[in-house]
Amino acid sequence: MEVFKGMGKYDHEQVLFTREPSVGYYGIIAIHDTTLGPALGGCRFWNYESEEEALYDVLRLSMGMTYKAAVAGLNLGGGKSVIIGDPSTPRREMVFRAHGRAVETLKGRYITAEDVGTSVEDMDYVHMETDYVVGIAGRSGDPSPVTAYGTYRGMKACAHEVWGNDSLKGKVVAVQGVGHVGYYLCENLAAEGAKLIVTDIHQDRINRTVDDFGAEAVKTDEIYGVDADIFAPCALGAIVNKKTIPQLKVKIIAGAANNQLEHEEDAKAVQEKGILYAPDYVINAGGLINVYSELADWTTDRSKRKAGEIYQTLLEVFEVAREEKMTTAAAADRIAERRISTVGVLHRSRIS
Repeated sequence: MEVFKGMGKYDHEQVLFTREPSVGYYGIIAIHDTTLGPALGGCRFWNYESEEEALYDVLRLSMGMTYKAAVAGLNLGGGKSVIIGDPSTPRREMVFRAHGRAVETLKGRYITAEDVGTSVEDMDYVHMETDYVVGIAGRSGDPSPVTAYGTYRGMKACAHEVWGNDSLKGKVVAVQGVGHVGYYLCENLAAEGAKLIVTDIHQDRINRTVDDFGAEAVKTDEIYGVDADIFAPCALGAIVNKKTIPQLKVKIIAGAANNQLEHEEDAKAVQEKGILYAPDYVINAGGLINVYSELADWTTDRSKRKAGEIYQTLLEVFEVAREEKMTTAAAADRIAERRISTVGVLHRSRIS
């Protein structure tokens, strides 16, 4: 992918490439839009097959953060960072200190946080080099419980839209990925009496979920075709596509993973199959809300209440989709773009 062409496609403001080969750090930081505030988004540590794949991922993810913050009503812009390498490496301090130095050069335009392949401890290393980091120990910490709670509340909003009742008791939920967020989501669902079908690439995670919540386990490639009411993608993205959509037997797709649709047109295919899709960046905004609490000095209870508002936000998305005869994905984008545009006008009026 040509860098400027890729930036132009998604209308990014800035992309920073940084390397420190002596410690194995190869990072990309993408700032999508800062109209609403500084760009905030997690750092993903992943063994990408190519630099092009890493760039494509960080561009898509950072744009998603802009829309996520806008729909959630937060005064934040969208950004993301990726580190190319082996996320299982035990030698992490210098990698993340190098990342911290890269973040520091942006002087607050980008604020980093935990994401796939990184941890609270990694963010502590980042904090040794910059103050522009959230989700560190002793502050908001692990965002997974709040992300899971927001996803759970969003799932109830979907149930209300489809069945006229938001109870999940007795509903069968197929959860793809039971890591931190997926596990906490299963905990919320089990507490309400939902039946769980789960899968993960790590057997120990499956075993824990089966033991703790009585879930049924299936192979990773079988999760799409199970008989269930709700499909909850909670692993990596691009899993709702032309290959998997025909296999789905559910009425709702509502999960915590980012970029669940492989292509924009997949939203239309899901709709035509009679499946309600909860736009990922709307339903999984609890993680962003959790780390924003550090900047806004919110209590844990206030963060959780804010994440609970995802219920009403999704109902608004569904209403816009009905009224304007568009997919729920397009409706979410419409709501986000309206807020960004309105705030942008306010900023210009203040300056003039």
